[in-house]
Order: sequence, then structure tokens, then C-alpha cells
Amino acid sequence: MPPSPGVRKMEKDMMPIFWNILFMAVAIFLVAKMLPRIHLKSFGTAIIVAIVYSLINFLAGWILILMTLPAVIITFGLFKFVINAFLLWVTDKLVDDFKIENATTALIAAFMITVIDSVLRWVFYYQ
Repeated sequence: MPPSPGVRKMEKDMMPIFWNILFMAVAIFLVAKMLPRIHLKSFGTAIIVAIVYSLINFLAGWILILMTLPAVIITFGLFKFVINAFLLWVTDKLVDDFKIENATTALIAAFMITVIDSVLRWVFYYQ
């Protein structure tokens, strides 16, 4: 029996979320391998970190951007890396097997994760 149209639509709607989490997990995993001050237990932990980070970004990221909008505008958007580093630090505090040693590492990691995630999306042309 073929799946109903509602099930197909739900599967189609869930695919972008799956790819977003996968690309983010790959980016986090690669950055953890490149930066010695980030400790990540496994790729499974990277998937958990990607899910937690995405949820925190969805729930609090836009509020932080609105609260710091003058700084974001003055720095032509570069202050968003500081916000992303803060959200990454919050994720570090919530996930046991993920550790960032200092704020500088969090800032560098936030930049690298953004770049790698963007490159993966561009290479695989998935929005």
C-alpha cells in the first residue's frame, strides 16, 4: 500500500531539516578535528550538538540579534559571529561530551562552522 499524500508531504517537509542537521554536524565534527581546544567524543555527539545548537539558535538567536542590532549594523553583520560563539558556548554547557576550552576558541569555531556549513550547502546545492 503506497503512503498517503500527507505522509509524503511530511517526509518532503522533514528533508531540509535532516540535511541542515547533517551539514551542521559534519561542520562541527571537522572543526573539532581541526581545533585542538575543542573536544568532541564522536560523530554521534556532533549530531546531538548540531540539534541542540539549532534549537538554541532557533529559540534565542533572533532575540539576541534584535537586542544587539546596533552592534550588528555597525559591524556590518560581523557581530553575529560573537552571538554564534555565545550560542556555541551555551551548547557546550548543555551537551556533556562536547567541550570548548575558551571564548577565543568558541569565536574561531563559530566562524569556521559557519564557513564549512555554507560550503557544504553550496557544494550540495541544498537550501
